[in-house]
Amino acid sequence: MTELHLWLRHEARATERRTPIVPEDARRLVAGGVTVTVEESPQRVFPVGEYEAAGCRVAPAGSWVSAPADAVVVGLKELPDEPRELVHRHVFFGHAYKRQPGAAALLRRFAAGGGALLDLEYLVDDDGRRLAAFGFWAGYLGAALAVLRHRGRLTAPLTPTTKDELDETLRPAAGDAEFTALVIGALGRSGRGARVAFGTAGVDPTCWDLAETRDLDRRTLLEHDVMVNAVLATSPVPPFLRDRDLDDPARRLRTLCDVTCDVGSPLNVLPVYDRTTDWDEPVRRLREEPPLDLVAIDNLPSLLPKESSTDFSAALLPHLLDFGVGGPWGRCLDRYRRACRELGIAQG
Repeated sequence: MTELHLWLRHEARATERRTPIVPEDARRLVAGGVTVTVEESPQRVFPVGEYEAAGCRVAPAGSWVSAPADAVVVGLKELPDEPRELVHRHVFFGHAYKRQPGAAALLRRFAAGGGALLDLEYLVDDDGRRLAAFGFWAGYLGAALAVLRHRGRLTAPLTPTTKDELDETLRPAAGDAEFTALVIGALGRSGRGARVAFGTAGVDPTCWDLAETRDLDRRTLLEHDVMVNAVLATSPVPPFLRDRDLDDPARRLRTLCDVTCDVGSPLNVLPVYDRTTDWDEPVRRLREEPPLDLVAIDNLPSLLPKESSTDFSAALLPHLLDFGVGGPWGRCLDRYRRACRELGIAQG
């Protein structure tokens, strides 16, 4: 069997501070016989020197394009637009299997070059459960930002921090008015994180999951002051909010955080906005009267880059050590091939 060569790429997105492999886990990979090349990256939360000390090779940012053909390129967020033909196997969150904008173009790049997308969202066990995810931290940060916005303490631009520092700003202060909150998808990873953040803020949220969303009570939903959506739909469901709900003069809802950010997908459960927010402008006003503010940032865990990366890397490590053509990675490859077939994309 060919020795596994993992190539940890620099993230093209300027606000992406996380990494799927932290230095200590890179050390374990090297000890396990894996060759690990790490690209230099000025924004990655862990300096490249820590990887070099762990036994990794170091390469310039963006040099994955000329990596050996059998190298597996590992990252988190979107690839740059070039090259147009992708010849490697890439491990990252591709967001390409639910007809999202740009999905077909990305899959065609892989097909043209003979590479493959091994999407981390579809790295699952035999029962379909995710094996490595940032969900807890996404939910935690989503609820935290919603609380800070609702209390008038959210400042922009956002900057990475630590959990201890964030918790300090979340704790209720004298003069903070009480408010009601709702977490939809409360039993999942993201929902659990949202509940923890609300608890730190001194708020006991209403928790909905499958039982409550099967027969959605929108009137009750709209009676909450703050709502966090932590549902990632995998099949069509009625939307949780519609434009006419936002126009309801009796609406009490004032702050909405969409952790999922499934904008552009036909499976979007919140089709009431058409673009995400970002670190520079984390809040978008959806309605003026009564006011409704939206927080919809698609890389929330990068605001706590060290904690979220460490957790994710620990979950991913055993599957990288056991990287192969079967098991979870085989399922990833099968899902990529099925997505290509569904779009009529010929594969080499």
